[in-house]
This record gives sequence, C-alpha cells and structure tokens, in this order.
Amino acid sequence: MQETVGSHPLWHLSFLPPPFATVHSDTIVITWIAMALALLIVGLLAATHPVTVVSKRYSVMELIVSYLAETTTGILGKNGAPFVPFIISLFVFILLLNEIGLFPFIGRSPTADLNTTAALAITTILLIQIVGVLRHGIGYYRHLVIKPIVLGLLMLPITIIDELARPVTLAMRLFGNIFAGEILLIVVAVIINAHLGVISTASNVAPLFIYVFNLLIGIIQAAVFTLLTIAYLITPTQESTDH
Repeated sequence: MQETVGSHPLWHLSFLPPPFATVHSDTIVITWIAMALALLIVGLLAATHPVTVVSKRYSVMELIVSYLAETTTGILGKNGAPFVPFIISLFVFILLLNEIGLFPFIGRSPTADLNTTAALAITTILLIQIVGVLRHGIGYYRHLVIKPIVLGLLMLPITIIDELARPVTLAMRLFGNIFAGEILLIVVAVIINAHLGVISTASNVAPLFIYVFNLLIGIIQAAVFTLLTIAYLITPTQESTDH
C-alpha cells in the first residue's frame, strides 16, 4: 500500500507569473471555508449582542475575547488597544484553520500546508515592520543595535539574523505541529488497512486519541502564534526603541 504525503491538487493560473501561477487548490478552498465560518460565527455573536440570557457558548467566546484583549493591553499597555481586533481575528482564524481538518469530508487543515503558515507569518512580520516605521521612522531599526555601541556593532549580524528568522520560525512551528498530527492519522490508517492482526485491531481506537491530541495541539499552536505576535509588537509600539 502506497501513501502520498504532502501532495496537493493544483490550479494553474496562467495570468500570474511563476511561481505564483501554481496554487494548491484544496488549501485555497478550505481556507475560504474557514473564512466563511469565521465570519458566520462572529456575525452570529454580534447579532445576539447584547444578550439577555447568557449561554455557555457565548460565555466561552466572551472569555476568549476578554482574555486576548486583556493580554494584548497588559503586555503592550495603552498602545496595544488598536491591535486588539487584529489579535482576536488572528487567533480565531488560525484556530479554525488548525481544527477544520478534523471535520469529516473537509480535507487537510490549511495550516498543514507551509504556504499558508508562511503567508500568515510574513503578513504578521510585515505589519510589525510597518507599525515600527510609522511610529518611529527609520530610527525604529535602532533596536537592532544594542548598547554599548561597540558590543552592539559586533552583535549586529546576530540581531539581524534573529529578526529575519522570526517569520521562518513562526511559519515552521505552526506548520510542523499541524502537519505532524495529520501524518499520525495517515500512519494509523495504513496500519489498520494492513490487517496486521492484533496491532491493526488495537489501532482502531488510536484515531480517537489522535483527534483529541490534534484538537489540543491546534488550540495551543493558535495561542502560541498569537502570543508571539503580541511579543513582537512590544518594540514597535513602545515609546522608544533604544535598549
């Protein structure tokens, strides 16, 4: 039995230059489904606000929103208030992208595709650079040179590498964890279909545990990506970029 891992059906868009002319069609479609679900969920919550009877589901959403808002303003101070909607949207969107692959007949989670996580990471890092330059001008990049100045110049290559590595680590961490969870499901499916006697029989209960594991990993990784984004916003939103 042969399994193909990491392959995607493709759309070839002739009006775009390479390498953008070839896209993973399943990732695009499922991402749009997740976007529609996000808009539906937020729309339903907004339509029922303010509520007269607080349901458990509403309480959970209120708890998540309040936690993210308080965490953002708690870390960034008053300068973090404008970023609260972005942080909440980022968490909800990534959470849906992580978990949507667990639904039957949907397909793979878009965050199991490196293109998706890279796009999220690059967008986030670009936002941070734009905020820094708009608030501090080109002087924003003074934070790359630590004090004292002699040590700062010696350490400059390392700080530049650290800055450039941020989108890479954001993308790879999210992709690696979600992709690994889907690989586990494929491995278990192969073992079950291989009819290996007791091993295959025992493996029949494994998908349930893997689904729970993937669910938790999806929540954790959405939280990690969001919290790192908040942490990266500390420098551009503070009053001074001097160390």
